Amino acid sequence: MSAMPRVVLATRNEGKIVELRRILTEADQKIELVGLEEFPEIGEVAETGLTFAENALLKAHAVSSASGLPAVADDSGLCVDALNGMPGVFSARWSGSHGDDAANLALLLAQVSDVPDGRRGAHFACAAALALPSGEERVVEGTLTGSLIRGPRGTNGFGYDPIFVPEGESRTTAELSPAQKDAVSHRGRAFRALVPVLRQVLGA
Repeated sequence: MSAMPRVVLATRNEGKIVELRRILTEADQKIELVGLEEFPEIGEVAETGLTFAENALLKAHAVSSASGLPAVADDSGLCVDALNGMPGVFSARWSGSHGDDAANLALLLAQVSDVPDGRRGAHFACAAALALPSGEERVVEGTLTGSLIRGPRGTNGFGYDPIFVPEGESRTTAELSPAQKDAVSHRGRAFRALVPVLRQVLGA
């Protein structure tokens, strides 16, 4: 019996690893998924791309090359209609410092404060990339469409979740349970779209 293919998810975020493992299990996809904690020698990859797909590919290729294994990476963010799709790839560092959720959220709310309720459309976008040591690559994408409210609600999410209401919902993504959010999230959709790609490319 052949061993399961080993794939690296280019993250040290245990939540992402658990999420993709769960999606693989649900799809009966036999893959040994490991995170970057198995490869302490691999450093952070600079996200210099202008699109989510470019950033995901940069990370996937760098990790695949360094580990010698197939690698999956994702990049995601919030795209606001009234801001011409921004903050987009700059979502995590919109206020200047990377990962300051409160400052990013406050700046975004200030920037759209004059936008009327009917024009506050936005969507979360995620690109998930697979790169092989041979250089072969694939990219899939997932989106979650909705709109922005005027003040944060909910404590279950992070980033812009407290001000984003998915289409057809009255709750923000920070008011959904983790399972409810997983079912509709842009990253969950991108990861699920990746399953048939992994099956085809890895023969798993």
